Amino acid sequence: MDQRIGFGLAAILFALSGCEKSEPNPQIQIPIPKAAPIPTGPEIGTLEWAVKGEWRSDTDKARNAWRHPLKTLQFCGLAPKQSVLEVWPGGGWYTQILAPWVKENEGQYRAARIDPDISDNAAALNRSFKRKFEDKDLYGSINTTVLSATSGPLVPPDSVDLILTFRNVHSWLAQGMAAKAFNDFYAALKPGGSFCVVEHRLPDAREQDPLASSGYVQRTLVKALAKDAGFIFDGQSDVNANPKDTADHPFGVWTLAPVRRNAAPGEDPDLAFNRQRYDDIGESDRMTLRFSKPLPPKSGE
Repeated sequence: MDQRIGFGLAAILFALSGCEKSEPNPQIQIPIPKAAPIPTGPEIGTLEWAVKGEWRSDTDKARNAWRHPLKTLQFCGLAPKQSVLEVWPGGGWYTQILAPWVKENEGQYRAARIDPDISDNAAALNRSFKRKFEDKDLYGSINTTVLSATSGPLVPPDSVDLILTFRNVHSWLAQGMAAKAFNDFYAALKPGGSFCVVEHRLPDAREQDPLASSGYVQRTLVKALAKDAGFIFDGQSDVNANPKDTADHPFGVWTLAPVRRNAAPGEDPDLAFNRQRYDDIGESDRMTLRFSKPLPPKSGE
């Protein structure tokens, strides 16, 4: 064989062997989109969402076990697009639930506050409430009015769908303004609207202090106040009942949580007081009552 031909064949074989060992072309990697995270909490705008709201403190949420806001508000008839009036909201425990929910459900939330002029504590409470609910993105625009022994109409007549008040009737009795308060609520409520009351419950067999100095009130008295104002009794719920509570404590209802009083107001704390006995009871036994404003009679009736 010609030497030149031999070298040529060798070169071709070498080139072919190199092609066999070359790396394959890299494949194009197409990124696979990640699946959207599955929501783990309640849907925004539901009552469950408001009750579990991230804006609520752990301390406030812990009291859900005693105040049962979800079932209470469902019983009271809270619904979308309502005009809701909360009377004497105090520190705003329920307001933190109500205001965001009402905003998300195209309603209007109003608060009838305690008169800031009656005491320094009342003035401080009103200032604190105003600061606490300044976030309009969360709470919406909160309109406020005042309920007192001398206040005028809470809102324009027949303009509210639902009135709510939580543990306040005893204070109105103490101030001699309970009948006026119930009359004001009746005037504010639309015909067919609902008025819902939660209050510390005194057994009807026990004697009622006219000033409710223990903080406990008979259910029959609340029903009588409502009837005298024109309301119709529309139902009751035991959602806030606590059979462990005897309504008989040395410092009234304030002996129990969350106040946990161990001495009379103005006295030094009693360090020997048997606190555990009352902590074992939990929070108070409470009535939950719903009333309605009757519809006007139909023409011809």
